[in-house]
Amino acid sequence: MATKYKRVYTFGSYLRDKFGTNVYKVPLGLSGFTCPNIDGSVAKGGCTFCLNDSFSPNLAQNAHKTFLNLQSKDNPILNLQLSQMDRQIKSTLPRLKYNYHAKKFLIYFQAFTNTYAPFDTLQNLYSKALEYEDVVGLSIGTRSDSITDETLKYLVQLSKTKEIWIEFGIQSVYDETLQKINRGHDAKNIQEAIKRAKDMDLNVCGHLIFGLPGENQDMMLHSAQKAYEWGIDSVKYHPLYVVKNTPLARDYKRGEFIPITHTEYIDTLIKALKIKPDNVSVQRVTAGIDDDTLLAPKWCGWSKNQMIKLINSSLMKEGMIY
Repeated sequence: MATKYKRVYTFGSYLRDKFGTNVYKVPLGLSGFTCPNIDGSVAKGGCTFCLNDSFSPNLAQNAHKTFLNLQSKDNPILNLQLSQMDRQIKSTLPRLKYNYHAKKFLIYFQAFTNTYAPFDTLQNLYSKALEYEDVVGLSIGTRSDSITDETLKYLVQLSKTKEIWIEFGIQSVYDETLQKINRGHDAKNIQEAIKRAKDMDLNVCGHLIFGLPGENQDMMLHSAQKAYEWGIDSVKYHPLYVVKNTPLARDYKRGEFIPITHTEYIDTLIKALKIKPDNVSVQRVTAGIDDDTLLAPKWCGWSKNQMIKLINSSLMKEGMIY
């Protein structure tokens, strides 16, 4: 008799149950978006690990050097952003349809902080993204210190007819860790932003990073537990990896930062999954990069399929499968 494993509740399952078909994300990276701890509003230099284009395959180039923030009075590059979005969506949708027989899509505003711009800009971009055929909603990556009540209320309005998600980078609930990585805000700021969004009945995905400087497994699992308690609806788990030309790369080369091993990461991930409430869907269980900017750990350059096999091998010992 075959062993029956408890399947991890994934975001794909959530969307499939809701829409009756597989729903795929279309990642966007638009010129003009930046971050308040890059532009000096709360800090300078960005998070110590962040080379943002490594996280976004569609990141557009900011050749014009125009960057937006919450105080921007106008946006001289809105037409450029709309054109970039149109080009990225129209090039990605056919590929997803051909390769995966995809029928419905979420537009994923991924690169940098995608609520850190004038409200009129956000209205234009979000509403236009929802006009494309077979697009059922949006997922918007942002920071807890970079979203206004005006934007939240607008997302609530959109959520009445579309699938709307906000993705907050939690990373850790330890203020000393957030300071080490130059995050530019504390854990209370994250908690309050999630509460604001949840009080408005918006869907929230939280990002957690395992292997941050100075953190042991107990701290990583405590961050996961607090994120669940704060009411997130979905979660992404990431290992911390080192890419070239970042402050973290400097620390790594000096021997001041030791990356998490794949065995440590998988063990922490499984323990985080075991304490996760059943209603919280999982959007990601690992992450990596497949180019020569990766310094360490080398396992973050392994293929996604290889990592999923290793994760599932360990999960099956706990009666689970991803």
